[in-house]
Amino acid sequence: MAEPDYLDGDCGELIKPKKLVNPVKSSRNHQDLHRELLMNHKRGLSPQNKPELQKVMEKRKRDQVIKQHMEEQEKKRSDLEIELMKRQQKLEQLELEQQKNEEEQENTPEFVKMKGNLRRTRQEADQQEQHP
Repeated sequence: MAEPDYLDGDCGELIKPKKLVNPVKSSRNHQDLHRELLMNHKRGLSPQNKPELQKVMEKRKRDQVIKQHMEEQEKKRSDLEIELMKRQQKLEQLELEQQKNEEEQENTPEFVKMKGNLRRTRQEADQQEQHP
């Protein structure tokens, strides 16, 4: 292929064509993406275009490793930690029961509450009469 005449430096009066600016390459997003790809290439990281099956298998393997790690931690727990966990669970159960009781008391009709109060005051009065 023959080279064009204007590449020779003889023609001073001719206007040399400039290379056109590619709007895609000059965009900020494209530059950032290109820079990130170059950095990943230097580090040895490949872009994430793995097949879906491979991604799922890797996720399962990761989850399995995490689960095994958690099980090992549970096995390594000392007697003190186990006892503390049991006490914490008991306290949480008691708190839940108290909340349920409070909700039940709030939901009971007013006349049932008054009847309970009357019984309590009557029992207290009977006890005071017995222990003068």
